[in-house]
Amino acid sequence: MENKMIRSHYMFRSHILVCGGTGCTSSGSQKVIDALNSELAENNLQDEVKVVMTGCFGLCALGPIMIVYPEGAFYSRVEPSMIPEIVSEHIIKGRVVKKYLYTESTDENGVEHDSLNDTAFYKKQKRVALRNCGVINPENIDEYIAYDGYEALGKVLTSMTPAEVIQCIKDSGLRGRGGAGFPTGLKWDFASRNKSKIKYVCCNADEGDPGAFMDRSVLEGDPHAIIEAMSIAAYAVGACRGFVYIRAEYPIAVHRLQIAINQAKEYGLLGDNIFGTDFCFDIEIRLGAGAFVCGEETALMTSIEGNRGEPRPRPPFPSDKGIFSIPTMNNNVETYANIPQIILKGADWFASMGTENSKGTKVFALGGKINHTGLVEIPMGTTLREVIEEIGGGIPNGKKFKAAQTGGPSGGCIPASLIDTHIDYDSLAAIGSMMGSGGLIVMDEDNCMVDIAKFFLEFTVDESCGKCTPCRVGTKRLLEYLDKITSGKATMQDLDDLEELCYYIKDNALCGLGQTAPNPILSTLKYFRDEYVAHIVDKKCPAGVCKSLLQYKITDACKGCTLCARKCPVNAISGAVKEKHVIDPAKCIKCGVCMSNCKFNAIIKE
Repeated sequence: MENKMIRSHYMFRSHILVCGGTGCTSSGSQKVIDALNSELAENNLQDEVKVVMTGCFGLCALGPIMIVYPEGAFYSRVEPSMIPEIVSEHIIKGRVVKKYLYTESTDENGVEHDSLNDTAFYKKQKRVALRNCGVINPENIDEYIAYDGYEALGKVLTSMTPAEVIQCIKDSGLRGRGGAGFPTGLKWDFASRNKSKIKYVCCNADEGDPGAFMDRSVLEGDPHAIIEAMSIAAYAVGACRGFVYIRAEYPIAVHRLQIAINQAKEYGLLGDNIFGTDFCFDIEIRLGAGAFVCGEETALMTSIEGNRGEPRPRPPFPSDKGIFSIPTMNNNVETYANIPQIILKGADWFASMGTENSKGTKVFALGGKINHTGLVEIPMGTTLREVIEEIGGGIPNGKKFKAAQTGGPSGGCIPASLIDTHIDYDSLAAIGSMMGSGGLIVMDEDNCMVDIAKFFLEFTVDESCGKCTPCRVGTKRLLEYLDKITSGKATMQDLDDLEELCYYIKDNALCGLGQTAPNPILSTLKYFRDEYVAHIVDKKCPAGVCKSLLQYKITDACKGCTLCARKCPVNAISGAVKEKHVIDPAKCIKCGVCMSNCKFNAIIKE
């Protein structure tokens, strides 16, 4: 114990930060950490060099990521086998191992290395919700405190009234980051007006959109920020208890949040008489089973109560009757993550970022057909072009950008013609899309937009709670129409019926998830109707994706090597050696084996 105390006072000459987010962990970052600790100990450097496990850096496609300070050398795709050389050359001899650096971390001469913030991926980002992710050890409360942690809570409890806190949030212009974009300060105001002696605050961490991992990354990288923000919200609205509803599929986030809660209690930052005041507040975690509908706040609250997660009709609203019929105020993870900084830096600081009606920043999970997949945080009003071409590094393999899906299954597709659209609540709504929680999936010319709409409908059908008929039955009928279209069996009347049913579901579904379920269809119909028509009239899939409408053909580039014929599982290809081969469409099962094995690119699909 004594040695541990002595070591804690050492001044480390170097810090090695290793990403401990889910993406990098799955890529083996823990093995990298183990290798580092072992190699440092072998060279008696354990008291001079500190290895720190952090949250997500953002560049998930390059994991495991490791940054060595004070130089700021940014190593990507690190493997345990690289560690002896990095320790020997960089840590001991002071020579950066350039061959392992991220390509943007060296200049054209390969001599100097830039900081992580100077890379194209980070230059246009503004990190507020993600400010501590990739910077601190999320399992160490002292590191959070060193970065002004719990200072906002102290300020609120000792020098501000609940009304002043609410007014500050109102003045900031912060809107809910869960999808609906409701003004956060107004929601807090509604909850504060309820005179109930017992109130709850809730954190929605049930992140269910395909490809979305924003909230997970915040909880993994900066869990104390959520605890502090929920405490501030509880003080503002008069709550005594908090719930964090988080899906069990996020084990790292759950683990670190529980550690953070335990540490906050140990430090007297949760529990009774916080900061020596009469304010008492505690938080508990409730695990979700992964139902998409539980992202809807009333279904979430029903699930917290131990019941099947189904939406409730509103009114009554949660601010009047929430968890266990107790007035409840609910925000999502990203919304809370902004709160401490707004309190410390002021409403005007936050309002200075973004647009007139969309203040601050927004976190996006950037994925799909993009070079730099990962987590980005940008000021509201940044254009889609800036995100895709500059931050995301463009489309791989020289392909053309075709569309971007925002808002997940509840959102819409933005076509290439609208790539200069500003990313804010109003601009996205105006073109038939929505902000959503922050998933941003990029598509290129090889994507079929009818197939994309079908993918999201399949998800919605599987995840519908079934409580209301428009969603339970209506989405299944939508999927049946899309199946007919992608299999070449639909008529133009089916297309008209499909569109009519979309609007019916939007107008009659019980909750927001059902009401927005048709959005992927409506947006693709609006901007890519020609693809629907091609499927129906021409019986062709322009992108060559829909299997039922494909035909494989052998071109004149065929050398007659017979490889395709030998690989075909149904003997649909015939031809003599050194002569052009032919595919029998009646036998062809459209598996694509021939095309993938052809060495001369002589097989095409159309």
